[in-house]
Order: sequence, then C-alpha cells, then structure tokens
Amino acid sequence: MIETISVLFYLKRAKANAQGLAPIFQRITIKGKRLDNSTGKFIDPSKWHPETSKMRGTSEEARLINSHLEHLKVKIFTAEKYLIASDLEVNVENIKKSLEGTTKRKRFLVPIFEEHNKKIKELLGIEYAPGTYERYQTSLKHTKDFLNWKYKVSDFDIENINHAFITDYEFYLRSVRKCANNTAVKYIKNFNKIIKICLANHWLDRNPFANYKSKVKEVERVYLSEDEIQSIISKEFKTERLSLVRDIFLFSCFTGLAYIDVRNLTKSHISIGIDGDKWIFTHRQKTESASKIPILPVTQMIIDKYADHPQCLNEDKLLPVLSNQKMNAYLKEIAAVCGIEKELTFHIARHTFATTVTLTNGVPIESVSKMLGHKNLRTTQHYAKVLDKKVSEDMKILRDKFSLTPIQEKKII
Repeated sequence: MIETISVLFYLKRAKANAQGLAPIFQRITIKGKRLDNSTGKFIDPSKWHPETSKMRGTSEEARLINSHLEHLKVKIFTAEKYLIASDLEVNVENIKKSLEGTTKRKRFLVPIFEEHNKKIKELLGIEYAPGTYERYQTSLKHTKDFLNWKYKVSDFDIENINHAFITDYEFYLRSVRKCANNTAVKYIKNFNKIIKICLANHWLDRNPFANYKSKVKEVERVYLSEDEIQSIISKEFKTERLSLVRDIFLFSCFTGLAYIDVRNLTKSHISIGIDGDKWIFTHRQKTESASKIPILPVTQMIIDKYADHPQCLNEDKLLPVLSNQKMNAYLKEIAAVCGIEKELTFHIARHTFATTVTLTNGVPIESVSKMLGHKNLRTTQHYAKVLDKKVSEDMKILRDKFSLTPIQEKKII
C-alpha cells in the first residue's frame, strides 16, 4: 500500500531575523513521520496566509515566493513517482535522499543477465538459434560461479563492476575453468553484451570495459585434401548409417553449408540460377545472410539418391540428416575406416569446400565468400591463408611467364 504524502508550508515566527522577517518551512508527512526543511524564503509574518500556506496578495514578491513554493511541492511528488517506478519504499528517508539526489535503485547483475537470456529463449527460431541461447546460459553459469569464487556472493551490484572485475573474471575463466584463449574471450564478449544493456538503459555511468582489450588468436582451420575426399567417396561402407552420413558430409563438402543449414534444406530451396542451371538458394541460420550455391554434379547425385527417402518425403526435407551429435560420432568411424588421422567433424566439410573444392581450384575468394554467406571478406581470407599449394601454383605461372619474356637485369646502384 502506498502512503499518501502530505506537504505543508508554514512560518517559523520564533526564528525571525533582525528585520523581523520569518522563514518559510516545508513539512513532509508520510506514515506519521515528518521531514521539516527550510525553503530559504523569508517574509513579513503579516503577509502569510496559514490556511492556504501561501503569501497573501498579488504583488511581484508574492508571485515569486508562491511560485517557488509550488515548485518545491512538485519536486516532492516527482520524487514520489520516482520511488514508485524504482520499486523503492515511499518513506521520509527515501524522499529525503531523492530530493538530495542520492537515491538510486540498486540493480544486480544476475537478474539482468537472466532477463536477457529469457528474451533470447522467447525469440528462438525467430531471431536466435538454440545454440545462441545455450551459449548465453553457459556464460551466465560461469558468471555466477565466478561471483561465488571471487566474492563469495550469489549476485553483484552492477555499480561495483569495474576494470578489476573484468580482468579477474578473465583470469577465473583461464585458470579455474581452464578455458582456451578464444573460449575465454568469447565468454567475456558475452558478458560485455550485458554491460552494454546496462549502459544503454543508463543504469551505469561508466563503461568498465573502456580500458579492457582482448584478442582472438587465429586458429588453423582443418580441412580435407583431394586425396582424403576421394578416399571417402570411394570407400564402400557395410552399414547404411555410415553411407548416409558419408553422403551428407560430402554434400556439405561440395556446397559449403553448415550442419544446421543442410538440415533445414527443403526442395523449395532449389531453383534455377542466373546460368540456367540448378542452384541452392538459402539463408544461413547463424547470420541470416544469403547463400547462393550452384549445384555441382556430385551434389546433384546425392540429392537424387535420397529424393524418395521416407524422412525426406514425410518431413519435406532435401536430405535425411541425423542429429549433429550422431553425425560427428559416425564421422569419427568414417575417418578411422578411411585412414584419415584428422579429427573429423561435420564443420570440417565447410572448411573443405572453402579450401580444397573452391579456392585451390581457382575460384575467386569473392565468389567463395558469397557462397559461404560471409558478411565480411576478411572471414573468408582466414581460409586462404593456409593454401600454400595455391600460392605455389600461382607463382609457377608467373615464373613461367618471366622465363618466356625475361626482364633485363640492371645493376642497382
């Protein structure tokens, strides 16, 4: 129940100054408790109207003083509204703090983080993928564990988050959680999003990340060579499940699509491209960017092979894709059978498309980037850095050109 605030202005005649002017005081009453403050104004006691709590008359002096008293009254009720909006108790103490500008609702980290994650969960399949929600849930757990490890508390006032908090959190991730560099940076980046929410809502006056720097280390991307791809293609598998996983993996090797994007494909995603041949037109679930990929012969063979598969017919899917967990488990079996020593995962197919299938065979990096659905060419360039073979072949062409038209050597002075 919200108590009604009573505001009264009165004269303190006993404190009249040498000129005989008495000070006007303000009294705020809430729940039987009073708060008396001077308004800073003095008047002739004979000009005060106690029933209306105003100065008598319409003189310029009366107008200015009464306007000042009304302004003070408005400030009190504005302070009351602020306390209510901030879920703070409306009492004399909080009204006093609010009028003095010292009242500020305390906000804690965990509820803000939880509310952020709740919104992501409600937007699953609309704006966010399940993996995004899981990632932020893990980040929240690490944050709670850090608070208990460092401060022995279950929550933390966001006003107390500073540079030291960030660096200690990073240290915790690297030491206690044994996170690799890029993993630690990822969790700190997730935490930074929560801080940005606080800054955007003006719950924080300063950015604790202002002087913080972190750097993602470039990871060498694993991909299959032409010989390794051929060994998978040529291998005869005795079990249908391994043949199925092999085919879907090869489909990704020759389209560059990630697991989730392959699983989401339907026949409606295939249409005629600008060259009159069949293309795949889809959007990456991760970034929502468009991917337009010409269908190669091996890709079409796989599509045709599973056109009448029950799962494809019943669920309107282009391919009968298993769960990502099962796919990766079976790919390890395939790698062992084919004598491939690399730790084979489904995502390696995407790297293989970028390197062995396209860039190595002279497809321009701009075209590869467009097919991969990258928003930034720099992302695609990570794949190009590992192609020493392509560099060697390109330089051989240049070397042969110079051997046909030799450059006359001149002495460099």
